[in-house]
Order: sequence, then structure tokens, then C-alpha cells
Amino acid sequence: MNFVKTKLNAGLYFVATPIGTARDITLRALDVLASADVVAAEDTRSLRRLMEIHGIPPEGRRIQAYHDHSGAGAREKILDALRDGKSVAYASEAGMPLIADPGYDLGRQASEAGFMVTCAPGPSAALTALTLAGLPTDAFFFAGFLPNATGARKARIEALRDIPGTLVFYESPKRLAACLSDMADVLGGDRQVAICRELTKKFEEVRRGTLAQLASDYESTTVKGEVVLLVDRSHSPSVNESDVDQALKDALESHSVRDAADLVAQMYKLPRRPIYQKALKLGKG
Repeated sequence: MNFVKTKLNAGLYFVATPIGTARDITLRALDVLASADVVAAEDTRSLRRLMEIHGIPPEGRRIQAYHDHSGAGAREKILDALRDGKSVAYASEAGMPLIADPGYDLGRQASEAGFMVTCAPGPSAALTALTLAGLPTDAFFFAGFLPNATGARKARIEALRDIPGTLVFYESPKRLAACLSDMADVLGGDRQVAICRELTKKFEEVRRGTLAQLASDYESTTVKGEVVLLVDRSHSPSVNESDVDQALKDALESHSVRDAADLVAQMYKLPRRPIYQKALKLGKG
């Protein structure tokens, strides 16, 4: 028994839980889960199992469900407990609460109502992947999950194209191949990428390469487990937009829109998609 049961001050305690290996939980997180008057979770079954593994008895406490589909009613029950002067521990299914997980509205409303809101920090799939990816960590942007639809996904990738830091995404294994293909199309196939799968678990795997290489590798590969996808920042030299426009105008005089876009994209080592869109506009002009 590694936890210490103490009297907690009234307030909301966000609790980080392991992303894979159960022993990655912190001692303080165990203390909070053992001591809170009320325990709530995104997934009640997984938290109950985690508490059983670490020998934390429920002691008459029912684990209350709170997730993306709970609605205002479940949130109000937690706020009522805070109004009654109770301590509430809230844990998402794995990792840090609120990081691509529910809890934002709960924390915001609790803070606005004047209740203490604190956190027992711990594992995070995004930070673990950054440590292992072999990509720059001096600056990074966590983008969560990309849209499911191809058009919306490409538009979102395009919006992130020039961010001066490593891009970090969570992705479904079922959409990984399509996502890599869209990224290669929008960002350029030579960008470095790392795929971190099943972090801290038995079949942990990290694969590195270019977007073009891994898009091809995963085209016919079945993937299982949790995936974090990391893409290096753009290292393309600064290009004057007016030079690109002029090169497109010149190319369009003797080439189709598609061929002109290919030619200019290769000339300036730029992703093809935005150049093609620009060529379409110039061709209509």
C-alpha cells in the first residue's frame, strides 16, 4: 500500500493517470484518489480497475461518470459537491485531464465559482512522444485530433504548415495512412515525421522517416493501438510570394494548371497543394 490517506482541502483535483503502465501513476495522485470525498472519471471502469491495482478501497464512494457526452447535469452534480465543501478528484481515462480529454468546462466553471482547482500532474502521451521522437523539442504545437473528412483535414494541416515548432497530433490507427498521405500532399513529402505507438505498453514502437516514406509504408499496413504523430517544423528557406506568383504566371503561359503547379512547387521546394490552388486562381484571372 503506497498511498497516504489524508484530509484534503475542499476543491477540484484533476488527477493524471497512466497512459499504459499502471505503475506510472504518481504517489500524490494515489493520495488524492484515496482521500477525496468524491471521485469522478471519464471512464469509471478503467479508474476503478486502476484503484484496485493500487489497493485503494472505494470506502462507500461511487465513482461518478463525467465525459464528453455527460452534459451539464453531470457537471452540476460535481459543482454541487464543491458547494457542499467536499474535495473532488477527477481523472480522464489516460494521461493528463483536458489534454484532448474532457474537463475544460468543469475546471472553468469551478474556477469562476471561486472553488480551488489544482492538479496532481503525471503522464502525458504528447510529452512522452516528444521525448522519444527525435524531433526538436525547443518549440512544439499540440494540435490534438485532426478532422475525419479529407477536405477538412487538409485544410487544418494547411493552417498549421508554417508553425515554427514540432507539430504533435493524436490519431486513430484506422486513419493513420490517410493522414500521412494528406500531410505529405500538403506539407511536402520530405518533412521528417515520427510515429509513436502504444507508448509505455508492451508493444511500444517508434518509427521515424519522411512523410513520403511512412505514407508509403503504412498504405497497406494494419495499425493497432494508440498513436501519437509528430511532424518536424518547416525548414524551407523564405520565399518571396511575388516571385512565386510571377513564376506561376510564366509557367501558365505554356503549361496546364496542374503542370505549372508541379513545376513551380519543385522549383521553390514548396508543398504542391497550396501552389496548385494559387495556380487555379491565377488561371481564372
